Amino acid sequence: MNAPRLIRLPELTSHLGIGKTKLYAMIKTGDFPAPVKIGKVSAWRADRVEKWVESLPKS
Repeated sequence: MNAPRLIRLPELTSHLGIGKTKLYAMIKTGDFPAPVKIGKVSAWRADRVEKWVESLPKS
């Protein structure tokens, strides 16, 4: 069984080009996937992040 790749906050904000305040605001409103908790650590499933990116309107 392959575990999904997890992305930590610094990598995620760098990849998306947004700050953590904006990211957590989007999570609160349901506009971005919530992180998973592993002990005290929060991380995001890479497959869910990529699915979210693909759902963005194309300009």
